[in-house]
Amino acid sequence: MEHLDTYLEQHKERFTEELFELLRIPSVSADPKYRDDVKRCAEAVKESLLKAGADNAEVCPTAGHPIVYGEKLVGPDKPTVLVYGHYDVQPPDPMELWDSPPFEPVIKNGNIYARGSADDKGQFYMHVKALEAMVKNDALPCNIKFMIEGEEEVGSKNLAIYVRENREKLKADVVLISDTAMIANDVPSINTGLRGLSYVEVEVTGPNRDLHSGVYGGAVANPINVLCDLISSLHDEDRRITIPGFYDAVVELSEAERKALAEAPFDLEEYKRDLGIGEVLGEKGYSSEERSSIRPTLDVNGIWGGYIGEGAKTVLPSKAFAKISMRLVPDQKSDAITKLFQEHFERIAPSYVKVEVRPHHGGEAAVTPTDSPAYQAASKAMEDTFGKAPIPTRGGGSIPIVALFEAELGLKTILFGFGLDSNAIHSPNEHYGVFNYMKGIATIPRFHHHFASLMNGRA
Repeated sequence: MEHLDTYLEQHKERFTEELFELLRIPSVSADPKYRDDVKRCAEAVKESLLKAGADNAEVCPTAGHPIVYGEKLVGPDKPTVLVYGHYDVQPPDPMELWDSPPFEPVIKNGNIYARGSADDKGQFYMHVKALEAMVKNDALPCNIKFMIEGEEEVGSKNLAIYVRENREKLKADVVLISDTAMIANDVPSINTGLRGLSYVEVEVTGPNRDLHSGVYGGAVANPINVLCDLISSLHDEDRRITIPGFYDAVVELSEAERKALAEAPFDLEEYKRDLGIGEVLGEKGYSSEERSSIRPTLDVNGIWGGYIGEGAKTVLPSKAFAKISMRLVPDQKSDAITKLFQEHFERIAPSYVKVEVRPHHGGEAAVTPTDSPAYQAASKAMEDTFGKAPIPTRGGGSIPIVALFEAELGLKTILFGFGLDSNAIHSPNEHYGVFNYMKGIATIPRFHHHFASLMNGRA
């Protein structure tokens, strides 16, 4: 692999500048005003695959944003790896909290600051550059297929349709995804589990119009106050979720499994300092690491209503809204949890308001085995480049397509992420380390090398 490392070092600056070109495209999938930019980004991803050495690449239309497919096939007797990623990004708001413009990437203190740098452009692009390095150095031991979508940040609305219609094209031995984080730059880890997701929006309606708070205040229910009361009731004093049946399907980890999870290094004081908080809060009886990985949650992601402009307007609003996400664990099912939430929220609503629950999107939790050839290959590859074996961890985020790939393609997924929890994904000042970007590009070819060897040995 020394010739590959030499190639990477020679082209490090170019690899970084090419990523910058992708980061400059504001491919925000949630906002229709960026639709043309999303399409432009898909074309750029296609071109990058072709330049890297893919045999072919295409932009595949969907009912929403397009999916980019590409492949490099070296032989029917070789194992096949399906690389998944997403080129769409979160909205950059609030813009005033960015230290530099979100779509004008800059390097500061060894980090690339830009929306999408860590989630997921910087991470999936590592695979594109790794392909280039392997092709240029005649060192590609596997068939590689790429499926890079443009709707991950809005629930992968059309991916399932594409996967079902293209099962033969997507046939592979394993899925490889870089969209997760490691423990630290000197503590490599591989994510072996993800939480599922149920995401809803709620609307509370009181009077038929906004009212003067002096004339009507105290006599008519304020939807914002009612919404806050309803939300507050969704947790008890032990921070357990109060929706009946919510925990019925939760798989409890054994004491041995919890002990193994606790072996990952974690500094609670540093955790609090990094977040600028005085104390942590969560479900009683569980550690912070467990609360953010193996336990389900319910959080308000946004809340609004009434007057929020400059100055004062003494209004009693007609409506109030909130967006709520629930992270789920095995064996909770997103549709079932969404239904439980909807029934409960409607049941507890007082008669002086009307409530509506609008489901958005969801997905299932997933756990990947650590005894497969693919996991062993990933572990060996990281040990090669980091000098130590990675620690298996559980992640708190959700990548619903992992369960989709298993259901539709019969494939397990390796979550081969090189980000850090401190990368501020979905937040202002998102960033991704140049170290992490280049380390990923160096490690990915080693995965393919070890995977091919293990698969050939098993054959």
